[in-house]
Formats: sequence, C-alpha cells, structure tokens
Amino acid sequence: MKLNKALSLVLVFSFLFVNAQSKKISETKFGKGMVNHVAKDSSWSVKFAPRIQMLSSTNWNYEGDQFGKANTSFLIRRARFKFSGFAFSPKLQYKLEIGLSNKDISGATKYTANSSRYILDAVIKWNFYENFVLWAGQAKLPGNRERVISSANLQLVDRSLLNANFNIDRDLGIQLRHHIKLSDKFVVREIISIAQGEGRNVVTGNIGGHQYTGRLEFLPFGIFKSKGDYLGSSLQREATPKLAVGISYDMNKDAVRNLSNRGLYMETDIGLHETDINTLFIDAMFKYKGFSFMAEYSNREADDPIVKNSDGSETGVIVNEGSGVNLMSGYLFLKNFELTGRFSTIDIKNKDTTNQYTLGFSKYFVGHKLKIQSDLSYLTLNTLGDNLMFRLQLEVHF
Repeated sequence: MKLNKALSLVLVFSFLFVNAQSKKISETKFGKGMVNHVAKDSSWSVKFAPRIQMLSSTNWNYEGDQFGKANTSFLIRRARFKFSGFAFSPKLQYKLEIGLSNKDISGATKYTANSSRYILDAVIKWNFYENFVLWAGQAKLPGNRERVISSANLQLVDRSLLNANFNIDRDLGIQLRHHIKLSDKFVVREIISIAQGEGRNVVTGNIGGHQYTGRLEFLPFGIFKSKGDYLGSSLQREATPKLAVGISYDMNKDAVRNLSNRGLYMETDIGLHETDINTLFIDAMFKYKGFSFMAEYSNREADDPIVKNSDGSETGVIVNEGSGVNLMSGYLFLKNFELTGRFSTIDIKNKDTTNQYTLGFSKYFVGHKLKIQSDLSYLTLNTLGDNLMFRLQLEVHF
C-alpha cells in the first residue's frame, strides 16, 4: 500500500511538472527526454523520459509433420518512467526507473511484501576521485553484455535464450567502477560489486549470503561512439574498427533462488535451501561502419543444486546449471534498415539442449528512440518438439 501511494505521488509530480513545462516552448528534441531541466544555480538537474514497447507475438508448435494452429497475443511489453540527472554537483548523479506494465511489476512474493515490483533502478553514482565512481542502490549487476544493454536499445525484439537462463539482473548493493588508459586508445575498465543476492525490491533483508561480482573490459581500439559497446546495432557507423571484450565472474554465496538472484525461492519444509552459485560470462562486441557482431558465453555451477526436504525427498526445484552461447550479427543499410541474424544455444543439466535461430528486420526512424522491429525465430528441442515464433514490436522513447 505504501509503495502504491509513493507511485501515485511520483505520477502526480510528473504530470504537474510536464504540465508546467508544456506552457513553454521546449528546446529539447524527440528522443532527448520529455523534460530536461537544470536549476538556475546549477545545483541540480532532472531529465524525464517515458517509454513504451507494444508487442505482437505469434507462435506455431510443430505437431507431427506440420505446424499447428497459430497462437497470437498482444502485449504492452514495457511501459516505464525514467528520471536521471545530478544533485548538488555533476559528480553526484542519480537514476530512477519505474516500471508500469504487468511484465515490469510482476513477481510479487512475501519477500517483496506481496507488493508489485515497481522500482527497476534507484541508484546514486558518485565520481568521488579521478576515474573512480561509486554506485549505491538498486541497479543492474555487471554480468553479461546483452543484459546490461537497455531493453530500449536492443538489436532484436528481445534478448536471447542465454540471457533468459543465466543473467544476474538487478540487485541491491554497491558497485565500484574505474577505468584506465594503457595507451592513447587502449582502455581497460574494472567493476567490483557487492549485492544482497536476492534480486530487486526485496524488503525482508538479507536471507542467504551476499553476491560478489567482478568484471574486466578491454577496448584495444578506443572508446565506441555514444557508448556503442552497450547499444545494439551499428547506428553510429564507426569509421574505424572498434572492439570490446569483457569477462565477468559472479559468486552468489548461500543463494536462496534457483537462478542465482532470480527465479524460484528454494523453499523446503524447514526453511530455505542455500547453496553457492557461480556464474561465468565472457562476451565481445565488434563494430565497423554498418556492421556489428556480438558474442557471449556463459557457464553456471552450484555446490548443491537439488533442493530437498528434511526427509531427503526432492521438492522439484533445481538450480539451472549449464552453459550457453549467443552469437549475433547485423548490417545497417544507409536508410537505417537493418538485417540481423542470431544463433543461441543453451545446455542445462538434466534438460534438452535448446537451439534458437532468429532472423530480424528493423527500421530505425530516430535511432533506438523510435523504431519498428520484427523477428522470426525457429526453436528446436530434442524431445519436446519445435516451435516457430514471429514478433513485431514498436518502441517509442521520448
């Protein structure tokens, strides 16, 4: 109830602020935020940028020697309010992102006070010394590249099977970030994170241990334009080849959920099952002119993956151990049409190996801020049959 009241206040404030600004001629452009305001004394700023994704999806299951009847659904996939800016000094920045769609806020449990999970990001970023930046709050952990790329900036309609099964998503904690230059171009980034380990919007305090994540990134040919190493597609058309290689290692000590800090709570008849879960990510992004290529590998292991009751009987919940590979490449034509191909495969212990082949087509009107994307995916499962899926999505991001 308190969270609903807080959200109502945010919505009212947003409406009043936008209404006040609408009486003036705005100097901002589409895609640069609906509101961009800096205090007269430059002591604070705010940028307000709502966004929405509308998705249509059609699936066909392979039955016998032909595909069955089409199953079509329509969905508001994402609807969000994003606030960002600085407070007191440009060295102290903040980001607040609130989800409004059912997909954004679902997942209420007793560990989230049975409340909808409205808050996605709520983080302060303090550049306290030279190239050191301290993050505090709820934000994405420095895991696989595809997960850290915003859902607004994806090259296809949505992320891959690898991400769905192995990503470590958002959590509450602190992150220390730093970068150094080894030469005029060669840049190395380091990130260390300590988090609660149970995911976002948990209100019950720390249950198991803590989650420790480290990441190193190498950019031998220099920085990408407009942070393009974390943007899908090659919209900036790099004049020279650019490469980013990253490696992350995550240890969730005494984890209580079967996907590390996501998924099902591993409940037993005497409490929560706890086990150490370790996840490795290796990824790369390459861009040159209109061409882009991204590769990812993941591997997850757990000390005690099978959840059991006190009498030794299995509850049916198991940690997703295994590995995955994701390969994606695309070419952006001069009229901002893009053709993209992706291959993803995951191999989870005691389950079928799953392969997915995806062909995507995108039209960018104002970069990632206004675009139409479609893709066709063919999914193969060894014993459960095949599946064909077509998706069409519109992204509008002020």
